[in-house]
Amino acid sequence: MTTSNKTNIATPNEPSNIWKPEDHIPPELKESFGLLSKSTPANYVINFLHIIEQLKIQKRTGWLDHNINDCESIADHMYRMGVTCMLLKTPGINRDACVRIALVHDMAESLVGDITPHDSIKKAEKHRREFDTIKYITEKLVEPYNKEAAKQIEEDWLAYENISSPEARFVKDIDKFELLVQCFAYEKRYGKTDLQQFWGAVKSIKTDEVKSWAQDLLKQREEFFSKQK
Repeated sequence: MTTSNKTNIATPNEPSNIWKPEDHIPPELKESFGLLSKSTPANYVINFLHIIEQLKIQKRTGWLDHNINDCESIADHMYRMGVTCMLLKTPGINRDACVRIALVHDMAESLVGDITPHDSIKKAEKHRREFDTIKYITEKLVEPYNKEAAKQIEEDWLAYENISSPEARFVKDIDKFELLVQCFAYEKRYGKTDLQQFWGAVKSIKTDEVKSWAQDLLKQREEFFSKQK
């Protein structure tokens, strides 16, 4: 999904090799981040949280593209994903790991922005920007304060990107499911009839538990619209 703050996203004509995370720190934070290069110790926790705040500010692009301006933020999406992970009951799945992965999977969008195919940025370049941002956040902001936490954030983010664990697979599915729950809410709330494209995400859900939730949601949606006719 693009953000409402397009300044975080390079233009399609911008050479990929000049995009750097530190160049996209919001101007109002640059003074605080300047402390990182001075003798006065920086408060890494506060600076990290300033960056994370960008996820609360930025709206999810897909909804903005469909003229839903009063829509969820990136952080709203991540939060409900994390809560959803707490409900999993599939044997052998580590719910705590799922919650962690959900809370970091879109963290790079704090500086990269919520890139969509409409932004004409290739998938490999999108991944590079996001990985460079995670490296910047963990190495420059988290590691100086808590090396173990920095390592955990990077590992969880990579697990999601590579779907390298059963937990990551569940979080991928919950990412799609949460999107559909929100989509249905907007369809009902705003009488939207142009969000059908989002429902193709159902086919991407692989795990049985999340797939069953999606099927129930589809039934609710079908019943709702059948009553509108």
